[in-house]
Amino acid sequence: MNEPGDPAAAPLRAAARELVDIAVTIQDAAAHATAALTDAALLRVPWTAGRAYCALLRAVTHDQGLGCAFTGGALATVAAKAGAALGAESLVVRVLATSLRLRVAAVAVEHPELTDDPMLARLIDAAAADRDLEAVRALRALLKDRGAVRALNRLAPVFGEVLALRALLDENPLNDATAWLIATGKGFATADPLIGMSNRAVAALDTGEGAARRIELTEAESARLSTRGSLLGFLGNLSTIGTTGRILIQSVEGPDGVIRHILQAPGMRSGRPSGDSPQDLLGAFSSAVLHSSPYSRALGKAVADYGLAQGAELVLVGHSAGGAAVMNLAQDTGFCDRHTVTHVVAVGSPVDFKRPADPRTWVASVTNQHDLVPTLDGQGTGTCFDLHPDWYVVDYADPTHLFPLCHSIERYLANLADDLPEAREHIDERLTPVRGPVVRSQAYQLLDRPPGTQGSPFLTVPTHTVESSGGTAELPIRCREGVALTAYFAVRPAVVAGLLEGGWAGPAVRVAGRALVGVHAAWNRHTGAGDYRELQVGVVVPGPWRRHSRRTAWCDLLRDADVRHSGSYLIGSVADTTEISDLGGRLWGGETYLAPLELRLGALAARVDASGILTLGGRLGFGLPLRDPGLVGYAREADAVLRSSVRARGRARLHLAPPLRLTVEARSAHPLADRLRELGLDGARPLLCLTVATRSTLRDVAVPVPPT
Repeated sequence: MNEPGDPAAAPLRAAARELVDIAVTIQDAAAHATAALTDAALLRVPWTAGRAYCALLRAVTHDQGLGCAFTGGALATVAAKAGAALGAESLVVRVLATSLRLRVAAVAVEHPELTDDPMLARLIDAAAADRDLEAVRALRALLKDRGAVRALNRLAPVFGEVLALRALLDENPLNDATAWLIATGKGFATADPLIGMSNRAVAALDTGEGAARRIELTEAESARLSTRGSLLGFLGNLSTIGTTGRILIQSVEGPDGVIRHILQAPGMRSGRPSGDSPQDLLGAFSSAVLHSSPYSRALGKAVADYGLAQGAELVLVGHSAGGAAVMNLAQDTGFCDRHTVTHVVAVGSPVDFKRPADPRTWVASVTNQHDLVPTLDGQGTGTCFDLHPDWYVVDYADPTHLFPLCHSIERYLANLADDLPEAREHIDERLTPVRGPVVRSQAYQLLDRPPGTQGSPFLTVPTHTVESSGGTAELPIRCREGVALTAYFAVRPAVVAGLLEGGWAGPAVRVAGRALVGVHAAWNRHTGAGDYRELQVGVVVPGPWRRHSRRTAWCDLLRDADVRHSGSYLIGSVADTTEISDLGGRLWGGETYLAPLELRLGALAARVDASGILTLGGRLGFGLPLRDPGLVGYAREADAVLRSSVRARGRARLHLAPPLRLTVEARSAHPLADRLRELGLDGARPLLCLTVATRSTLRDVAVPVPPT
């Protein structure tokens, strides 16, 4: 059932549904007609019959007639796309667009803020009327006045309809199929409605057979777990374990004394896509788009490890991407042959086009109308279709319109506890078989792949241990998932000469008469030494072998670290963990300062923050793709020169003159801050910048360079 809305919207939705039926009927009739016209039999009919066929062709495809595109074969498809690109109008498109406008009007009855807000009304009207320039200006004004979050949140109830209107009315033939799917409710949006990029092609990037590892929750988390089965108890458990890549399976003794089991799957893990977690952004996308994903396969592995008997009764509860993943599990016929999935509860999830394999499975879907995530499958508040008359669908609106707050499990939990008593009681009544004491709980960490297959042959190397302040450390440090940024600045040679004097027997690398200084920051995750961040500042030198002149050695910086001569002569380094700070002298030489570090690297911008020392941030601009060259550093120790290197595997981007800016903390007395001021780098912009979004690295101890 649906939560009741404004009765005044019902006629508008009914009219929209009738228009969709008319459009589909016209399209089907036109398809048969144009298929006959393009059939090879046309060449074999008499001339009089040929003229009749041509008359029918004009009636079907002319803009004064049905205005339908050709169909039936590769040549007809090309002709249809060419006509759409040239702006040919279609009666079917007009009918569908009218249906979408009626849906927007129906939602506006229930959400008067859509029409009461002049800026939002201007955007919707421009999109519906195919006025591209005005729509762009309206969106820009809305974003400037409200910000992206508030603007999207306001638009959320009709988000899918507005996107479908744009896709129908623009001249881009690549997104037409998506617009039809959204407008007719016949399936999941197969492509991006704006540019037509295939959703399945993006989702296919999420690879892995899925794996699950038993873990123990902390004492505080275990104490907060619900001790009795209930809807609020299960959702509260999701809030407790959080979006940390973990899931929970519990066993409950029902009122009839039978032990049943509940799988509880949280939503997307925050942060950048992770190389080992199926709950990351890419995993959430693939769970929504595909019928099977690493997330759902990992859930299946967790259930198998839990040790359920053949045919055991199982309840699936999920929030956001977790809801999509448990629905994928419920529609897996092999899984349902082994277990009896009795109930599925999806909260804030895009599950409109997923169906359980067992028709006896009872499904409840709970969505907030201002939550954007459930609309990602193309169907939202504005839909005029009853896609699942046998489901219990709760589609509601609460005063908290701000996204992503209204998407959080805590907000859904509060809504069901305080604002939706009837829905909560109805779901709890259906969950009566699992309304009893919890007799077993087990948490799992989900992985894209089993731990034995993580990494690559590149990381399979001999290791040795060394003593550190935190005990023993394993070297070389093997990083399975890292992020790095290296920026090169031009400085006065005279200043650099003073820093090199007595430490480096030779000049610095020069570009256009200026010396180069490199600032390197890296965030190393999943290493034997734990997660840590590091920062090094050094003067670029040609290397002690003198195989390159100081004017051309900068080109050598893009060669792999194990064959490179040039590198950075260290003038200061920082680490954010005590263990790495103590090991710094062995890893790259010299004293390593301990300070909080932060590195954020996005597709368009980056920021490095060394607390109390410097910040480096701004837009990155266009980047040229190349292989990650790693890093080479030099340092002086007594009478010897030490060489350190970071061997890397990953894809990098080279940004020329990016609009980043380095700022030294104004009141900082830190030695490295003083060095940066001495170099004149306060407020400087780099000549070039090298960024790596995902890398694997090996870093061993620094070694003395033999005298030349």
